Amino acid sequence: MHTAPWMVLIGPAAAGKSTLGETYYTEVGWSMDKLRDRIQAAGRVAAEQEWEPARAHAVERIVADHPGTIISLGAGHSHYTQSELFQRVQTALRPVNHVVLVLPSPDRERSVQILRQRSLATKGTNWISRGGYDFLRQWVHDPGNHALATTVLYTEGEEPEQSIRRLITMCD
Repeated sequence: MHTAPWMVLIGPAAAGKSTLGETYYTEVGWSMDKLRDRIQAAGRVAAEQEWEPARAHAVERIVADHPGTIISLGAGHSHYTQSELFQRVQTALRPVNHVVLVLPSPDRERSVQILRQRSLATKGTNWISRGGYDFLRQWVHDPGNHALATTVLYTEGEEPEQSIRRLITMCD
């Protein structure tokens, strides 16, 4: 019987994982609408920093509530400017057997390039704020991802089904 998720996927936007956690944000007074409002009022960088406690809370609750599952966390859920929030996430993920960082390439700049192309094609954004802050570059280069990950899955040149087969084999 698993007491923690079997696997948690982390990584930057457009890496091939999807977000879950909206209901957990509301427990601490946040929602995606509130985040969008804060982005308009304070800018993307400031709003993301304000949202960090809600993201850390979501990770803690998701891990606790979904034993034996595979969870995919959004890009910001492994990046924190406040070390105490990063430590909370690190503690929450400690019992997880496989924390897999998903990136296109071991070459970080190549990953940024691929992710930017994917984000523009699928989300209509390049993840560079009006003030010039490059979220994708920060997410890819942030050492927190590697500190949290037990495994890294590079997916460039593969169809999703190939990456899934390799992932299952790596973590079996």
